[in-house]
Amino acid sequence: MKDKMRIGEFAEQAGVTPRTIRYYEGLGLLGPNEREGHGFRYYTDTELIRLRKIDALKQLGLSLEEIGEVLPLYCDDPTGIRGKQRVIEILQRQLAETDEKIATLQRFRAELQSNIQRFQEFLGHKRSS
Repeated sequence: MKDKMRIGEFAEQAGVTPRTIRYYEGLGLLGPNEREGHGFRYYTDTELIRLRKIDALKQLGLSLEEIGEVLPLYCDDPTGIRGKQRVIEILQRQLAETDEKIATLQRFRAELQSNIQRFQEFLGHKRSS
């Protein structure tokens, strides 16, 4: 790979659009390595690795806000342990929220079944009268 890439080439290498890169920059998740000349953004392999980490964290189900919280932990700790620990905490919270939603849906489903059965019984009694 080249030492420096402009945004179009960087986006192509990363498999995203330049708009996505600018959006991530606006959120503080990503930044150009440097700007030169007429303000062109230049990127290196470091930013490409960071962008791939963002994508991997998105695939795990983290929001961009959560990624913004986790990403510096990966950068500050080359082992990635602190980042992984925080990801586990986030995923455990998401799992608990999901379990709660499932329980709520199961209660709602049971109520629906009960209401259907009640109406069917009512209609059955009316027909036999």
